[in-house]
Amino acid sequence: MVDNLGIDFLSELVGTAMLVLLGCGVVANVALIRTKGFNGGFLMVNVAWGLAVFAGVIVSYASGAHLNPAVTLGLVANGAKTFGSAATQVDVTFLSVIAYIGAQMIGAIIGAVLVWLAYKQHFDEEPEPANKLGVFSTGPAIRSYGWNLVTEIIGTFVLVFVVIGFGGGRQGDGGLAALGALPVRLLVIGIGASLGGPTGYAINPARDLGPRIVHAILPIKGKGSSDWSYSWVPVVGPIIGGVLAGFAAIPLLPILT
Repeated sequence: MVDNLGIDFLSELVGTAMLVLLGCGVVANVALIRTKGFNGGFLMVNVAWGLAVFAGVIVSYASGAHLNPAVTLGLVANGAKTFGSAATQVDVTFLSVIAYIGAQMIGAIIGAVLVWLAYKQHFDEEPEPANKLGVFSTGPAIRSYGWNLVTEIIGTFVLVFVVIGFGGGRQGDGGLAALGALPVRLLVIGIGASLGGPTGYAINPARDLGPRIVHAILPIKGKGSSDWSYSWVPVVGPIIGGVLAGFAAIPLLPILT
């Protein structure tokens, strides 16, 4: 079990790093001046984030491809007894939950650093601090912490509820891998297109907090504030949404045997 947990830890780390590298990478391509994709638009971001999730799931099947603390905690709330694939299965314990979330955070940080390296010259050229921060983390279109929180709760509820509905809760191996890479990609695109407008749909505490930490510590020219006053929203909202989805799925979704 310990060896399996190490494999799952590495799997979650690599998958989340891939997710953030490609996801935050498309935001850099759209938002930063003098890139080939400059001003590509929100639809381009939505589609590419879906592809980023697709790639993350593909490379992290061993762990079940949670890639998101909200998914991990939602599965716990749903009553999952094990994490991981059949070959690397681990029991759901405090240690395994912490290992999954820790790997997701580290992976998100690594992915964000790689985005900065790939777009270093464009970060240097970009005059707007807000555009630089937007590459790393989300921000609201209209700042209203309560309503922004509601949006993140709803978006993450949809994500986790559908994951469990596809067999990723008590009745399956768990995680985004339970859907398969293509369906989860389409799900993320749908959430972004439908619910992403108000907050930029973090729906993942690691995806937002890890890169925000990177923004704060990297020597990014003219970067400005990391907007820590908002940072709790894309952490707390997805956790609440994921846990609510896990609990709600118990009476609302059939348990497959």
